This record gives sequence, structure tokens and C-alpha cells, in this order.
Amino acid sequence: MAEAAVPAAPDLAGLEPVEKIKRRWPMWLGGALTLLMVVGLARELFGGGVAKLAMPADPRFYVVFLFYYICSPTFDFIIFRKLWRIPIDGMIALHKKRIANEVLLGYSGEAYFYAWARQRTQMVAAPFGAVKDVTILSAIAGNAMTLAVLALALPFGIDLLKPAEFNTLMGSIAVIFAMSLPFLIFSKRVFSLPRGQLWWVFGIHCVRIITSSVLVAFAWHFAMPQVSVGIWLLLSAGRLLAWRLPLVPNKELLFASFAIMIIGQGEALSELMALIAGLSLVAHMILIAGFGLHALLTRKDA
Repeated sequence: MAEAAVPAAPDLAGLEPVEKIKRRWPMWLGGALTLLMVVGLARELFGGGVAKLAMPADPRFYVVFLFYYICSPTFDFIIFRKLWRIPIDGMIALHKKRIANEVLLGYSGEAYFYAWARQRTQMVAAPFGAVKDVTILSAIAGNAMTLAVLALALPFGIDLLKPAEFNTLMGSIAVIFAMSLPFLIFSKRVFSLPRGQLWWVFGIHCVRIITSSVLVAFAWHFAMPQVSVGIWLLLSAGRLLAWRLPLVPNKELLFASFAIMIIGQGEALSELMALIAGLSLVAHMILIAGFGLHALLTRKDA
């Protein structure tokens, strides 16, 4: 009796290991977030009427705006260069992180950057801990700088506050403390980096916040030179404070009211704020297009 024919084994060369397929999720996530960034930027840019805004004549405005725009990703690069020794092309990923955070959901940029780091496991074995620590320390640094501005400004402005506004301010201070204290109390369980590196990252975030506030004040001054740099620095500190107070329902209205009270010219000030936001969107769109072209050219060369 002839033996039954044994079915041929499948061609293993055409199959992919499950582990290899699993490792593709960072690439898919990064591609999806990039596409969402393009859609979000197009919606914001074409719906905002940026072209209708008056452009400042002083070229120093655009120089300072450029430094203001690259400030945040540059300081992030300084941090991750020390932690991971990331190459210079890590600036592309950090710019995309910043754009995703601004035009998509909050912290979507951190998800993109984590996916980027996971694709480069030879650079860092476990990127999640460092990304988490840097993100938490950024928030704590922002809270610390807000409390510092409050401590400096409150003695001069406490008489200007109504009782309800004073109560809201005190409640916001309590919330800021409450948001930061758990991370400090349980720091050994929350943070992954060594204590020395944590303090260093915290210091870099504080320098970033100060630098960004000074740069935007000078950009405002070059756009409206009739207002002194000192007043713009005061308004920049007020902007930092308004954006960080958690119990204030309309932060933009609060800052606009404060600014108009200091310098007047409400309509011109509103247009200047809209111009800064619009130019940031234009810069976002240029960078995304440039990054896409760079990826296409490098892929062809590979």
C-alpha cells in the first residue's frame, strides 16, 4: 500500500516573524500622527485668515520670532542629547512633537516622539521612562515659574483684585501646588532618571520658559515699538501666569484684559497676538512640508 503524500511545507521565506510585525507599530503611529498634523494645520491655517493681518515692517521682529519659534524644540534637543546622545536629525522628531502638541491633542507629540525613539532601540533601550520624566518635569517647571511670577507680582497687584478674583487666584495657587506635590512626594516611584539628571532637566526647562518669555516680549516690542521693552516683559510674565492658572475659565480674555489695562490699544494688541499664532502655523506647515520632502529624498538615496 502506497504511503499518503505528505503535504509540502509552506515557504517560510515568504513569512514574517510576529516580532517583526509588532515592531512596526511605531512607524504606523508616527505616520498616522504626521497625517493628522497636516490635516490639522491646513484647517487652522486656511480658516484663520492669517493673510489679512498686517505684517510688521521691522525685520528684527522676524529674526526674534524665528528664535522664539525654535526655542522649545532646541531646549528639548539639549535635554535628549545629554540623555540619549540623539543625532542632529532628532530635531526633526522634536519639531514634530511640538507641532503635534499644538495642533492635535495635548501630549500627542510625546506619543510621536516615543514611537520615534522606539524605532531606534540601538540609541536607547527603554525610552518611555525618560520621555515620561521630561514631560512631567516640564509641567512642574511651568508651575514653579508661575508661582515665582505670582510671588513677584502679587504684592504690586493685590489691591487691583476684586474679592472674587482674589479667591479664584488663591484657589488656582492651591491647585498648582496640589498638581505638583504628588510627583515630588513620590518622586522615587514616579521618576526613572537619577536625581542629578532630574534636577538638570528641571533647570533646562526653567531656562527654556524664561528664554521663550523674553524672546516673545522682544518680538512684541519690534512689532509695536511705541511700547517699551520693560512693559512687554511685564506682559510676557502676565501671559505665562494667565496660561497656567487652572481655575480661570477664559485665559485669553484674562490676558487681553490685563494687557489692555497696561498699554491700551486693544484692537492692535489682539491683531499682534493673532499674528504670532498665525506665523507659528505657517512655520509649522513649512516644516512639515520640508520634513516630508527630506524623507522622500533620503528614501530614494537609500
